[in-house]
Amino acid sequence: MTLSISARCPETGQLGIAISSSSIAVGSRCPWLLSGVGAVSSQNITLPSLGQQILAKMAEGLAPEQAMRQTLAEDRFREYRQVAVIDACGTTSVFSGEQTLGIHHTAQGNNCVAAGNLLANPQVINAMVEAFESSTGELAARLITALQAGINMGGEAGSEHSAAVKVMDDYTWPVVDLRVDWAEQAPVEALLALWQAWEPQMDAYITRALDPREAPSYGVPGDE
Repeated sequence: MTLSISARCPETGQLGIAISSSSIAVGSRCPWLLSGVGAVSSQNITLPSLGQQILAKMAEGLAPEQAMRQTLAEDRFREYRQVAVIDACGTTSVFSGEQTLGIHHTAQGNNCVAAGNLLANPQVINAMVEAFESSTGELAARLITALQAGINMGGEAGSEHSAAVKVMDDYTWPVVDLRVDWAEQAPVEALLALWQAWEPQMDAYITRALDPREAPSYGVPGDE
């Protein structure tokens, strides 16, 4: 039902998640990030609050493994959950409960962790980690490249219909928050197209937030 990769960029300190699913609007439920703290993908039969709770514990100083285990201990349906965690130092942790759906697999790499369920084959997740580790450039682009590598390796056992990429920098809001909530086919390709449209505008929108006086005009009525 879901495949994801969570990662950190050691050069910028950015944290991000790219994710795809056969379910609608995966980006609204599964990826959770907190600037300077970490990223959590809460998936399989999803409990969105797990991501928030794990990040809160990490913000208090707990390591990813400790934060994840303590949070899951409070969830009486933890055997249905799959969770992947990375912190601001690149330390990772992952959990797949006994009721994780279908073929499922996890892999921890250099500054990244990938997880999936209802997969076509376990190599899907390994391919994502390998693609991330061998890629360069913006974190969002590397995450999408890794996600596409998983799709190319077989992806889910069924069809993917939604995808998302989310990246946090030093701000309290995400600098990248792009979603394809439903596509009949190829949502990751649609997500890549969104990123290619967003990337050249990203810095300008940050400038708008930090100092509107320096923001560029977009040539629309009233935007001088």
